[in-house]
Amino acid sequence: MTNVMMSRFLSSLRPEKAGAALAIIAGLVAGNLIGLGPSHSLTIKERPCDIYAAGDTPCVAAHSTVRSLYAKYTGALYQVKRASDDATQEIGLLSDGYANAATQDAFCASTTCIITKIYDQSPRHNDLAIASGGTYKGPGPNGSLLGAAADALPVTAGGHQVYGVSISPGMGYRNNRTSGVAVKGQPEGMYMVSSGTHLNSGCCFDYGNAERSATDTGAGHMDTVHVSLWPNCSNEAAPGAHADNELAPGVHADLEDGIFHWNQRSCNPAATISGGLRPFISAWLKNNGVTRFALKWGDAQSGRLTTIYSGALPGGYAPMRQEGAIILGIGGDNIHDSAGSFFEGVMTAGYPVESTDNAVQANIVTAGYGAPTGLSGTLAAGSEISLQATTACCTGDYVRNRTGATVIAPVTSDSAKQDKGDSTWIVRRGLADNACISFESRNSPGDFLRHQNFALQLQPFDGTDLNRSDATFCPQPGKNGKGNSFRSVNYPTKYIRHYEGRIYIAGDGDGTNPWDTTTFWADDTTFIVSPPWSP
Repeated sequence: MTNVMMSRFLSSLRPEKAGAALAIIAGLVAGNLIGLGPSHSLTIKERPCDIYAAGDTPCVAAHSTVRSLYAKYTGALYQVKRASDDATQEIGLLSDGYANAATQDAFCASTTCIITKIYDQSPRHNDLAIASGGTYKGPGPNGSLLGAAADALPVTAGGHQVYGVSISPGMGYRNNRTSGVAVKGQPEGMYMVSSGTHLNSGCCFDYGNAERSATDTGAGHMDTVHVSLWPNCSNEAAPGAHADNELAPGVHADLEDGIFHWNQRSCNPAATISGGLRPFISAWLKNNGVTRFALKWGDAQSGRLTTIYSGALPGGYAPMRQEGAIILGIGGDNIHDSAGSFFEGVMTAGYPVESTDNAVQANIVTAGYGAPTGLSGTLAAGSEISLQATTACCTGDYVRNRTGATVIAPVTSDSAKQDKGDSTWIVRRGLADNACISFESRNSPGDFLRHQNFALQLQPFDGTDLNRSDATFCPQPGKNGKGNSFRSVNYPTKYIRHYEGRIYIAGDGDGTNPWDTTTFWADDTTFIVSPPWSP
């Protein structure tokens, strides 16, 4: 059925029938109908904003650096600015609707770029630019915030390498002069695709409706979906009784002067994302503006939506008083202490029905976030690999992340899925030198192996020159005649080495640290580049 035929079919139905039809479409998209096995695939022409339009809740904002959010959108997704000469370049689309990241790579070669604009694909043209003004001034010129490094969040989607938006404290985007966004209690819905791995507890990683003045104007003047680390209350005897200080990824509503998991200020266990270290999540908020709101989350790689809360608005927030600005990665007053990842997001006019939400979630899953790159076991950019030790003691050990520290540890076919993923790396063009490479975590998009005080650890890439250099390594033939060794780009006499179970950069007797010892140096600095444990 063509897009036109589908639109005519849906428009001919009563609303409740159209919702049922959308649910069927969602099932088709997910490949769940009898007779459609895993070896079959469907050509997906509809995108989220086409589904919302069919549900009579059209998009008034549609932002993504990854893909088109309308089937027929042909414009630019975002704009980057080059550090070497301040020139700008718009990043458009490939024929299948995914970002043409090669344009960015060519334009930013031998220098660095930041994302300066994220274009709104809707007819409203509510583009996002780097935020400025407001209560909280940023570290940029005249108190503006900073733009995200354009190459900080390489991911795979639709079989292509593309780039998300990696927000660190001090960064954020805004549009105070929008068109069509809900105001003064009008209904609206929104979602964003984010990550459960690159977060902090700072305020506020928001996407949605905020104050036009970039100042706190009171309860109900914001309506944004919020993703952050939050106290995990899943084992509490009573709501709000914070039994421990463990932080877990969660989805919330930032309604100004309050971040809510439900209509109370106490903790709601359902707000925590189960299996929280999920590389791609969808976070959802919808609000009828007068009496009720709903929160949901989903795994953006598979599965259905989980409802966190659906019910009455908090006291003092009914009706809402939205002002219609749009923010990304910051609070309504431009507070910019948050960290997070953004891949796509949409805002609608009207309160979407459940079947529309489900159909959009199914469409997000088909986008192929984090799917295998198709390359493995080599040092080519985009290849997925594991790094096996060659020292006689440790040939069954692999370089892996373990709660922030980098170690070598045994991995086998019987190892847990998490352990296999933590031992899998994606080779990226060197963040400081394109002739070298950087290692991105398979389990944590946007997090790279980096040395600090000579010890390797996994950290989000923040775009700074020091971070770029610390996370860049130049492959050479293995020092013991096998595999490869990896020289630090900013410490050219030091190589990645395992020593007593940890990973460092080490010199061959030319340093004062224990791991600089010449004993086993050639073996300890040599690794076999093998196929990934978690393809």
